[in-house]
Amino acid sequence: MIARSLRDGRVVAALLVLALAVVVMLNQFAPTRSAYSARVTNSGNSAATAPYFTCSAAVASDASGALFAYRLGEASGSTTAVDASGKAANGTYQGTMTATTPSPNACVRDTGSSYQLNGSNSFVSTPKSVVNPTTFSEEVWFRTTVAGGLLIGFGSNQVATSGQHDRQIYVNTAGQLVFGSYNGTTQVITSPRAVTDGAWHHVVSTMSPANGMRLYLDGTLVASNTVFTAPENYTGYFRVGYDTISGWPGAPANYYFTGTMRFAAVYTTELTATQVANHFAAGR
Repeated sequence: MIARSLRDGRVVAALLVLALAVVVMLNQFAPTRSAYSARVTNSGNSAATAPYFTCSAAVASDASGALFAYRLGEASGSTTAVDASGKAANGTYQGTMTATTPSPNACVRDTGSSYQLNGSNSFVSTPKSVVNPTTFSEEVWFRTTVAGGLLIGFGSNQVATSGQHDRQIYVNTAGQLVFGSYNGTTQVITSPRAVTDGAWHHVVSTMSPANGMRLYLDGTLVASNTVFTAPENYTGYFRVGYDTISGWPGAPANYYFTGTMRFAAVYTTELTATQVANHFAAGR
């Protein structure tokens, strides 16, 4: 009986050792589980490279050099386009101000609405005149299906049709983007493709004595003129959505922009290609 008990005890001990070994192995190779889960969604595949997550943050990063920065997200019927640059350069909605929230909206991670321009009396005037800006950048998100209309320009009149006008981004009758300036002769650079597809687009024009004229579309340089470096010398106002385009190549009969806008800004600096690309990536 004693021998049998000893033998049974050894069997039980061996089984316990084997069970312990199995538990150790299972813990060693079992998948790790945590108390949370996460998912990152970024349709533009730019989450790893974009330093700004929203258009608001991208504009704020360069606000020190801005004349104004309008989010264009006020409610319908508003009269004031609030300046987000910190310069207190609030604009004024002229004509009809209609807010809309299309799907998709530009700058999808920014809350708020967009500005719907009706093509007949909608535009934004700015409060302060500027003396002969020779280094500047103009920026806006827009979408349209209409071939024609001014996006941003510089004119000698604050609200009425300007006698002197240049430094203009407009959509020509072929649906292409045009950036034009004037100093005795008209100089324009034009995007190769049309932008009247109803999709959101981001445009930046820059001009400086060092680099001349540059036109960026959706974060990419699409046209440039390094020779024409000095625009016409006069004092004027930057305007968003309307001024005359008379005499410019491909100018439409209607100078009012028809479509939707968000985040219009003008800077006293020449945005670099990297800055432009970052601003675009923040909205995708």
